[in-house]
Amino acid sequence: MMRHLRSTHPAILEGAEDGNIPTVPRPATDTAGPSKQGRQRELDEALVNMVVKDLQPFTVVEDEGFMAFVNKLDPSYVLPSRRALKTMVTERYNKTKEKTMEDLKKAEFVSLTADMWSSLNMDGYLGVTCHYITPEAKLATVVLGVRRFYQTHTAQHLMEAKSLLMAEWGIQSKVVCMVTDNASNMVLSAQLLKLRHVPCFAHTLNLIVKKALDQTAVISDIRQKARKIVGLFRSSCKAKDKLVEMQGLMARPTLKLIQEVETRWNSTYDMMQRLYDQREPVGAALSNLKSDIAPLTSLEYEIIEDSLSILKPFKLATTELSEEKRVSASKLIPLYRMLQHKLRQKKGHVPQESTVQLGSHLQDGLHSRCGEYETFRALGLATLLDPRFKNVAFGNSTNAQEAEKNLTLECASLMRSNTATPEPQMSTSGPSSSSSSSTTTTTTPAETQDSLWELFDSRIRETQTTHSTTADATVEVKKYLKDAFLPRTHDPLIYWKERAVIFPHLCVLAKKYLCMPATSVPCERIFSKAGEIICKKRSRLSPSTAEQLIFLNKNVL
Repeated sequence: MMRHLRSTHPAILEGAEDGNIPTVPRPATDTAGPSKQGRQRELDEALVNMVVKDLQPFTVVEDEGFMAFVNKLDPSYVLPSRRALKTMVTERYNKTKEKTMEDLKKAEFVSLTADMWSSLNMDGYLGVTCHYITPEAKLATVVLGVRRFYQTHTAQHLMEAKSLLMAEWGIQSKVVCMVTDNASNMVLSAQLLKLRHVPCFAHTLNLIVKKALDQTAVISDIRQKARKIVGLFRSSCKAKDKLVEMQGLMARPTLKLIQEVETRWNSTYDMMQRLYDQREPVGAALSNLKSDIAPLTSLEYEIIEDSLSILKPFKLATTELSEEKRVSASKLIPLYRMLQHKLRQKKGHVPQESTVQLGSHLQDGLHSRCGEYETFRALGLATLLDPRFKNVAFGNSTNAQEAEKNLTLECASLMRSNTATPEPQMSTSGPSSSSSSSTTTTTTPAETQDSLWELFDSRIRETQTTHSTTADATVEVKKYLKDAFLPRTHDPLIYWKERAVIFPHLCVLAKKYLCMPATSVPCERIFSKAGEIICKKRSRLSPSTAEQLIFLNKNVL
């Protein structure tokens, strides 16, 4: 009411300050009022968008600078209070969640990713995202929740929390799989939910590369020296200034060195790549500094160059599979094959023994952790249903045939469920209703009552139906596999949308298996935003409000 009085009837408030509240007659036709109210609503909506998109605190409306800036832009606009702004965000959250639930109801199948995160205050949070294919043949991602997790992180507690979240969104019967890291509690929680578990490929690659780097003694020593050098230039102002000076003298771009993060192998790649690119300015700066840190030798830089060449395919694979808007699970089998091929190819072109050892360790890690991908039923079907890959992506012909067999069986099962055969009508009119053709069976009243042959007749009907649907499914699968391959850069979802009439049952299965993500990176991105929201400046923010802000930030903007 006070906001309305300030914006529309300021004279009332001025009179109130003097102890005299004047009566303002309402004009017969008030055209300015609705216009001002509409303007107020528009600016309120824009303010909510700003808070959600830029992750601004609610107290921004009380900051003097912001208030003065808004007053300059539009003196008639009255900023809401901090509590009123929070209420607006909650209303937007409720509306958006309701709309998102309606969208999820249209989805036939969904896949989930889940991960755990600890905030700045060491509070545990469980994040779950949902992935599905829209009727417009687009891959959609929805944040289901980022819930404060008060219990111990056991598989049972994780299972219960995920089950409640799935029930809240009404997707229990639609979930195809759950993608998580390889933590035992995450894997077991999916098993307790009776969901198919798919390991996060990015996490798997991280384990493979980190182990291979640690197993190669020479490269491990170079990494330790590199960390010390980077640490010097990132902690010492004098060293940093000297590096900038050397970069200017050598006409090199002014770039900071990158320090690796223990939990992300690609940060190691970025550290070594930046250090190699800036090797001359770094060497010159170190020679002008009084430091006991020894620079890297020319041989060590050669080893870094060869190591980067060996690791580059893994870097590209991690980047490609981390996209949220593209089909990714169907790429796991062909990517595994391409990584093995690249490693064999590059090992023959590196002169250093240490980089050859690194390549061998990477090959062993790939084989031990990803060698069984072709036998995973879900991944095999996803690859087969991707018109860019089909059965050519398989390295083993037996695995390709098994995937084709599984696809035919699922297609036949779908056909049977879509065309349920009605039970035949039993005749009770006696001999007068004898068959007019040789295919009609006469059933006597005694047979109807005793049902002596009921089991046999039902098995005959099931066998005939099974043979028919299996034959039809085989025809549809064979026809699809003979269809032209889709170029690798094209969208397979558009392919299935255009051929929904030609391959109606395979199209349904494509929606089921191509919605699976290859990684749990969407959850990692959620937690990156959560870290910006749950910070020192907003230490009093409640978990429910934090979840609303994350939900709106990821689902709307």
